[in-house]
Amino acid sequence: MTTSTAAGPATRGPGRTTQPHRTSSGRAEPAVVTQGLSKRYGRDRLAVDSLDLVVPTGSVFGFLGPNGSGKTTTIRMLMGLVKPTSGTATVLGGAMPGAAGAVLPRVGALIEGPAHYGFLTGRENLARLDAADQTAAPATRRTRIDAALARVGLSAVGDRKARAYSLGMKQRLGIASALLCPRDLLVLDEPTNGLDPQGMREIRALIRQLAADGTTVFLSSHLLDEVEQVCSHAAVMNRGRLVTQGTVEDLRAAVRGRLVVETPDTDRAATVLTALKATAVHPTPTGVEAELGDVPPDVACAALVRADVRVRSFTTTGGSLEDAFVALTGEGFDVED
Repeated sequence: MTTSTAAGPATRGPGRTTQPHRTSSGRAEPAVVTQGLSKRYGRDRLAVDSLDLVVPTGSVFGFLGPNGSGKTTTIRMLMGLVKPTSGTATVLGGAMPGAAGAVLPRVGALIEGPAHYGFLTGRENLARLDAADQTAAPATRRTRIDAALARVGLSAVGDRKARAYSLGMKQRLGIASALLCPRDLLVLDEPTNGLDPQGMREIRALIRQLAADGTTVFLSSHLLDEVEQVCSHAAVMNRGRLVTQGTVEDLRAAVRGRLVVETPDTDRAATVLTALKATAVHPTPTGVEAELGDVPPDVACAALVRADVRVRSFTTTGGSLEDAFVALTGEGFDVED
C-alpha cells in the first residue's frame, strides 16, 4: 500500500526547510513518540505490547525485527490505519489517530509495497495522486511530477505503463509518490526491495539527502547492512516488544568484537585464548575465532607468540548491527513481518 498525503499551504514549495515542533525550552520535539502502545487481535494475539518508542527529529531511524515482531502493525498505528488497543502514539506533535487530518499531510509513506494503476504510466499515476491533493496547484503539477521522477531515477521511463515496470521500478515509483511534495516525516517499509545494487545505492543516497534537508526518515528494513550504512538511530522489536533503541553506534558498541586468528596450531591457540578468559572460542578451517571481551588485542597477540603459536594473520572486527540483532533477539532475521 502506498500512502501519499499532501502538505498544507504553509509547508508547500521547493526548498522548504522543515520546522519541527519545539518545546518551551527551544528543543525539537521527537518526530514520533509512543507510550505503552499496544495492539491486541482477539484474545490470544498481542501483536504489539507496551511499546515506548522515541524517534528523534532529523534522524534516519531503522526499525528492525524478525518475523511477526510487530513492525508493520506499529507502522499502521502510527499512520492512523489501525486503532491501538491501549497506549498512545504521537506523530509530529499530534496524537494519532485523532490528529490524522492535521498530521498526515506532513507525512509521506510507502507501506507494504507500492500500489499503482498498471494501465497508467508512471507519470499518470503520480498525476492522479497529485490531483487528489486539494492544496496542490494544477499549474505546477508537471514540475512536481518531473522532480519526483528525477529524484528516484525514473525520468526516462515516466511515460511507460506501470504494468511494464520491474519490481524495483515500481518501488521507485512508490517512493516518488511519497515525495510529490516536501515532507516532515517519511515512512518507508522495505524501500530497496527489488532493487539492484546500483539502485540500492541511489536510494540510500536519496535517504541521506532527505535527512540532510530536514526530513525525518523512519525506515523498516530486513537488510541489516542497509540500515547500518544509512541509519543514525535504530530500534529492535521482538515478539511485539521493544528490545532496545538508541544510536546505531551505541547498538554496535554493545556487542563484543571478535578475534580471527589464522594458524596451523589451532588447539594451542584455543588453549591460550581460553586461558586469557576469551569467550566463544572455536576452531575454523584456517585457525580459531573468539570474543576477546576486555582482553586487549595486543595482549592476546603477545600471548599467542609466547606460546609458540604460528600466527599467520591476526585481525579483530568490531561488533556489527547484525551481531547486535542476533544477540538481542536470539534468532536470525526473517524477511516478512
